[in-house]
Amino acid sequence: MFGRLMPKEGKYFDLFNSHAVLIAEGGKALSNLIAALVDQPELADKFAEEIDTLERKADAITHDTLSQLHTSFITPFDRDEIHQLINGMDDILDIMQDVAESISLYDIRRVPEDAKAMAVVTENCCVCVQSVVKLLHSMDNAPAILKLCHQIDELESEADRSLRGAMSKVFREEPDAREVIKLKEIYELLESVTDRCKDVAGTIEAIVLENS
Repeated sequence: MFGRLMPKEGKYFDLFNSHAVLIAEGGKALSNLIAALVDQPELADKFAEEIDTLERKADAITHDTLSQLHTSFITPFDRDEIHQLINGMDDILDIMQDVAESISLYDIRRVPEDAKAMAVVTENCCVCVQSVVKLLHSMDNAPAILKLCHQIDELESEADRSLRGAMSKVFREEPDAREVIKLKEIYELLESVTDRCKDVAGTIEAIVLENS
């Protein structure tokens, strides 16, 4: 029903899906990066480079989507919502890149196990974003879409709790103030990835409620 309103030449949903795939791949690369800093720091640079590559690909898709938006007469839903959705999705990978760049900037070679657990939550959140975007082509999928949006909200809350627990542990156990500052930055950026996922879920939820 909803998908038939989409002009075939627009390919908006193809662009959304392609971007969402990169988000899920970025979540995996980020999780691998943090895991490497716990167990195999010599592999960290490889995953940081992967995140950088994925972010550049996502930027290109965002550009194509916005270009399409300026040339399409008919769009599947409100233009402002399309703009908000694709930019919100791009923000997710931007924050992942910020994590990788901060690790390099601060010359972080090891992180506590808590960071690894946070990164897994972040990865799961990104996978949910890919899943919900994949369903957006049809409002027949509204119940499943709203359920996934709720799951993303729950994962963001879990990341929030993990951040507080990890920071409490760092302040208690890390004697080097410089290391505390570095880890605080990484933990907060990891949690920010889930914040951006939640923002995208909010945009999608609004689209569904308006159009179903």
